[in-house]
Amino acid sequence: MDDWFTVEKIDKDTFAISEYKHWEESHCYLLLGTKLAILIDTGLGISNINKVICALTNLPIVVVNTHVHWDHIGGHKYFDNIAVHELEKDWLSNTFPIPLQVVKRNIMLKPCDFPKDFDIDNYQIYQGTPQMLLHDKDCFDLGNRQVYVIHTPGHSPGHCCFYEPNRKYLYSGDLIYKGCLDVFYPTTNPQMFLKSLRKIKLLNIERVLPGHHQLDISIDIIDKIESGFSILESEEKLKQGNGIFDFGEFQIHI
Repeated sequence: MDDWFTVEKIDKDTFAISEYKHWEESHCYLLLGTKLAILIDTGLGISNINKVICALTNLPIVVVNTHVHWDHIGGHKYFDNIAVHELEKDWLSNTFPIPLQVVKRNIMLKPCDFPKDFDIDNYQIYQGTPQMLLHDKDCFDLGNRQVYVIHTPGHSPGHCCFYEPNRKYLYSGDLIYKGCLDVFYPTTNPQMFLKSLRKIKLLNIERVLPGHHQLDISIDIIDKIESGFSILESEEKLKQGNGIFDFGEFQIHI
């Protein structure tokens, strides 16, 4: 199996596939049902994630995207059935909102033991036509397993979390993780980010599975991040250009 990726078992039919060798430490998640599997995000595209998936299951795969950013769509080129939120369809199929050179600079930002066959000069941002568009409250039936789409804009217009009510798992993408939460790009929206945090607080969640960094995080980080955004809002600082605010376990970059 490709040693670029680390595979961790969440439960008997849920796997985290992580890129710990890169500073972004991106996580993708493979969810197996009895008739279908979904792969939440495909990572940076530095190595072939499909080889890892094929070693774990022979079920048909649908790729569902938390959002169309380079570190979550890099492996889309290895799959045929891709779903993104309707608000980010054009980012995938037409014009990606961040220049290629900016993306390359981010990938190479910190020293990394890249695979021998990886060449940053040949790196391209994935572009293609999604086969399916996601909407808030859509449901995927994997066979004895249901996964719901929760539209959570803020980090990007079409950002989605994915929720399993039976297992009480929240796959939180870039809405919740331990690290620096980015809402400073022109396509981000700090106020919408806060609304999305308040939206997911209404769900019955027992485990948060983040898009980056530490995998095993406490669910109380949801309240902590929502509180941090609320404090900035009350101080009238929840506006782009105000810098980085440190809350210990996480930072908010606006």
